[in-house]
Amino acid sequence: MIPLSVLDLAPIVEGADARQALLASRDLAQHAERLGYRRFWLAEHHNFAGIASAATSIAIAHVAAGTSSIRVGAGGIMLPNHAPLVIAEQFGTIDALFPGRIDLGLGRAPGTDQLTAHALRRTRAGGVDQFPEDVLELIDFLRPARPGQPVVAVPGAGARVELWMLGSSLFGAQLAARLGLPYAFASHFAPAQMMRAIEVYRRTFRPSSHVAASRLMLGVNVVVADTDAEAQRLRTSHEQAFLAVRRGRSIRLPPPVDHLEVDAAGRAMLDEVLAASFVGSPETVRRGLTDFIDRTGADELIVTGQIYDQAARFRSYQLLAGLAGAD
Repeated sequence: MIPLSVLDLAPIVEGADARQALLASRDLAQHAERLGYRRFWLAEHHNFAGIASAATSIAIAHVAAGTSSIRVGAGGIMLPNHAPLVIAEQFGTIDALFPGRIDLGLGRAPGTDQLTAHALRRTRAGGVDQFPEDVLELIDFLRPARPGQPVVAVPGAGARVELWMLGSSLFGAQLAARLGLPYAFASHFAPAQMMRAIEVYRRTFRPSSHVAASRLMLGVNVVVADTDAEAQRLRTSHEQAFLAVRRGRSIRLPPPVDHLEVDAAGRAMLDEVLAASFVGSPETVRRGLTDFIDRTGADELIVTGQIYDQAARFRSYQLLAGLAGAD
């Protein structure tokens, strides 16, 4: 098995609040560290009732303070929502506190609806059309300061932050290849263009000071339990939350159900967008992940498991680590 990492959304489950969600994320990061996972990333989303990681840099610092060796970072920061200087300062500060452990994945989507995106940035200037220039500006702020440089990120200049490009389409693949950045594809919710994006990234990659060769990480949904039936039951929490979002409702992560009633259109949508999902007993998941890695040639997998019960979430990541030989 290739290296495994964790992508967490700091899920707010029914009956809990944001504080409990952020404490649970820190506990999960400590658990992942003990099990040998490589990274623990948090994602920026806004105006979602069930996600507590909106202030992503603060959540990252919270998790980094509770761990000692696992890499911690953003999967990702949605750069159109922010001025590059602000992100350089934020991640420069986190790197100063936890040197050599911080990752910064950059995404182009707003991570929310358009009304909320406008409320975040308060201007129509920049945005997704300005994304490549914003990435270059951010990279420049993170380089060591030059004599006479008029604006310096302090902290930030010279920070040892590992940069990643995120994407769910060919745009991110092309930009990552052109800038010579590691690339993480969001196959856990947008698998349609995964194989084409992989081909474009690898074929057009240019070595850089960031990495000498292409480095590909793929997002996957994984739920592991002692039996296939129990894993499928745990998965229904994620399915319920996903269906609600697609139908215009934002909900906290609900408890699992024994049988999820979904119409044909809803089931087809779930099957399409959650195609990169591996749910079942350890042997079932092992077979699925082995085939997926063989097919994609991924260098690393970043795993997300939207599981309502914290003990079951811990158990899922433990069983998965056992498959990877990390446990």
